[in-house]
Amino acid sequence: MADAEEPEKKRRKIEELTEKMAVDGGHGDSGDWDGRWNHVKKFLERPGPFTHPDFEPSIESLGFLLETCKILAIGAGGLGCELLKNLALSGFRHIHVVDMDTIDISNLNRQFLFRPKDVGRPKADVAADFVNNRIPGCKVVPHFNKIQDFDESFYRQFHIIVCGLDSIIARRWMNGMLISLLSYKDGVLDPSSIIPLIDGGTEGFKGNARVILPGMTACIDCTLALYPPQINFPMCTIASMPRLPEHCVEYVRMLQWPKDEPFGEGVGLDGDNPEHIQWVFQRAHERAADYSITGVTYRLTQGVVKRIIPAVASTNAVIAAACSTEVFKMASSAYIPLNNYLVFNDVDGLYTYTFEAERKENCSACSQVPQDLQFPPSAKLQEVLEYLTENASLQMKSPAITATLEGKNKTLYLQTVASIEERTRPNLCKTLKELGLSDGQELAVADITTPQTVLFKLKLTS
Repeated sequence: MADAEEPEKKRRKIEELTEKMAVDGGHGDSGDWDGRWNHVKKFLERPGPFTHPDFEPSIESLGFLLETCKILAIGAGGLGCELLKNLALSGFRHIHVVDMDTIDISNLNRQFLFRPKDVGRPKADVAADFVNNRIPGCKVVPHFNKIQDFDESFYRQFHIIVCGLDSIIARRWMNGMLISLLSYKDGVLDPSSIIPLIDGGTEGFKGNARVILPGMTACIDCTLALYPPQINFPMCTIASMPRLPEHCVEYVRMLQWPKDEPFGEGVGLDGDNPEHIQWVFQRAHERAADYSITGVTYRLTQGVVKRIIPAVASTNAVIAAACSTEVFKMASSAYIPLNNYLVFNDVDGLYTYTFEAERKENCSACSQVPQDLQFPPSAKLQEVLEYLTENASLQMKSPAITATLEGKNKTLYLQTVASIEERTRPNLCKTLKELGLSDGQELAVADITTPQTVLFKLKLTS
């Protein structure tokens, strides 16, 4: 009988303690209790041998973290879940999280804010609910959107932005947005317009964390050569002379999907939707058969569409910890920030080091200097397109090229709209001379890697 009563006694004891905490103001409106932030106060309210030379200990610093500082976390996947947990437990209460994905069952082994019942729901919504329910006083605001869905006014409200993305394209777009927010007075950068960007990335047992001060330090595009170039195939080859199974998949992804709109008007290809992948696989398999190409499989199709990157939970945890530490250092000014790139590798043993990535003088994103494009007049527009996509310093995804000819703005090639792509495709096989382009001609290039149009100056060589 005594054994049967023991669990009941424990339950009543827990209820009494919980009720006492509430009555005594244990959580209150702010969710605080005595001693809750003692671990943070040790960093903010006393000096130390590793503090920033200009740091002045203050009891007001904690108040800024708790009540004022607004953080934007981009991504709620493997890295994003770790970031949200770390930031909330470090005292940041005003956090917004943006993620465009929904939860798949394959996410559950490492994205610990999600449960089987959450499969199919937006990652941002579930992650925000979990953190808000688990950590008293925290107010995470979810956004089930693409980062491109928001304008400048949305991003201006944040003190710091931290990225936990698996896409270089999204990183570059975010980098471009923060650069576009910079303001200059008499050619001098206004420090108040700078929004620090803390970027983390992982791939298998490798990872990196970096601190970017737009307009001051190396940006994402300054060090683009550090990233492996994306695999791109010439559009002429994809459309007219496919030789590889990947060519067939890319044809369906880039041309047939937007033309056929198999799941309704305006419905984009979702790499996480099995029905979408199956449709692409079937069409690619049919195209491969027409050209006697073998090797088109469902797995290959998914890999090409999603650009799959392996993920390891422990690597995410280490990189998220590094990024969260940098956010804390930036928000509190208590310690010197990372300068400015950290590399982590535990493929064989444990290896980590830091270095200063240098700003590139002619960076296409942050230098504000038009880059030169050197080609002979006999070069075809296809060669220019390949240069923009394959050059290690540019690595554009689907560049749209326009130029001013005879006083009119003319689209030379645009890939993302099926009808315009079909109309401008013949230009790819024309020479620059045949297109009417001259030496010193300015080319405006738009791409999904940046919210801004990038200007190039054409230099015709003999």
